[in-house]
Amino acid sequence: MLDTNLDIAARYIKDGKLVAIPTETVYGLGANALDPLAVAKIFELKERPSFDPLIVHIADLDQLNKLTSGPDERILKLAEKFWPGPLTIVMPKSDIVSDIVTSGLPTVGIRMPDNKVALELIKRSGCPIAAPSANKFGRISPTTAEHVRKQLPDVDYILDGGKTTVGIESTIIKLTDKGFQILRNGIITQEELEQVVPFDGNSEIDKLSAPGMLKSHYSPKKRFLIADNVSSDLDRSKAGLISFTGNLEGSFKKVINVSKANDLREYAVNMFEAMHTFEDDKEIDVIIAEPVEEQGIGKAIMDRLRKAEYNWQQE
Repeated sequence: MLDTNLDIAARYIKDGKLVAIPTETVYGLGANALDPLAVAKIFELKERPSFDPLIVHIADLDQLNKLTSGPDERILKLAEKFWPGPLTIVMPKSDIVSDIVTSGLPTVGIRMPDNKVALELIKRSGCPIAAPSANKFGRISPTTAEHVRKQLPDVDYILDGGKTTVGIESTIIKLTDKGFQILRNGIITQEELEQVVPFDGNSEIDKLSAPGMLKSHYSPKKRFLIADNVSSDLDRSKAGLISFTGNLEGSFKKVINVSKANDLREYAVNMFEAMHTFEDDKEIDVIIAEPVEEQGIGKAIMDRLRKAEYNWQQE
């Protein structure tokens, strides 16, 4: 069911069902984070491997205190600066957080979404909500309710909040004795975070300690390549280009320009939607994406593009 009724969605969460929820980043597949059986349904519906931990979404700092063990003043400083917003902080979990949420890890990733619908749903549900992206595992992230319905038609309820405003998943960080590590790049950049906490570029990062750390992710069902990796003999008459600068648009069957002003934020907002559009287009056999410089938000964009391309590059 696709609708905008928060009371129905909250009742579904309380009853242990799954609700696709809008956030500012992408749509999430939500369940009561304190109900292990409900959380297990997320893994089942997404076909997500059990070793990939989930992010827990909260609406206030009281929930944060219940979900974590041990105070850290740096977390409060980061929360004051970036919450609500697209920042996930991985921190030691309390006993009320089930191992199924964290894939057996002693830490849990938590964020407070900057979306009024999501925040209100968490409040009405009376519980934190575990929510990875509302898509089949490894496939294109959903930025509209229709994207969710296309990939997860069996979800109990889809709460339609319109198109997401950020368009890519949150930045994920973990604090160390020396500062913070970036586990997944997002719209909040290293430079912005360094204004609050020092960057730790030396400590070893734990593998698979957060979502989105696998080599392959965000991938369309059709062949997907970054423009730099396209051979000269590619048949462009059946190719769709995700364009940014406009410099590569000649000879492609179709072009989607994700930004008229060369704005990286617009690229991030529109990138997954462009992938979905070409994936659904019967005239397109291969999707090509224009790369950007890996500075600031460009790091997050290139992270998504490389992971979307990874399996296609192996063929």
